[in-house]
Amino acid sequence: MVFTEAIVAGFTSDPLVAPIAVRGLRIISVGFPLYAYGYVLTQSFNGAGDTVTPTLINVCCLWLGEIPLAYLLALPAGVGPSGVYWSIFIAFSSMSVISALVFRRGTWKLKRV
Repeated sequence: MVFTEAIVAGFTSDPLVAPIAVRGLRIISVGFPLYAYGYVLTQSFNGAGDTVTPTLINVCCLWLGEIPLAYLLALPAGVGPSGVYWSIFIAFSSMSVISALVFRRGTWKLKRV
């Protein structure tokens, strides 16, 4: 969040692109702690021998959630590129929350490896 301008400057000097990239980095980076938590939880299912649960969570949140939401926010809602960045934030955050809820149910403990 702090060095976004310097990071973007390493990739582009286009005055039209740089502000969009900076905004994108800031929106997405806010959720990194929550994303990390979600990835640890989904991979814990894999470690317990349950590969179906993380697959379903990823398909629902990232494929069926993020992509349509990015389109809806960017074009019909008129938010533009920021809508795409917010869809990433929303999809990964929802993946984290859903993973935490499923993990708390404890059904992964019943899997036999």
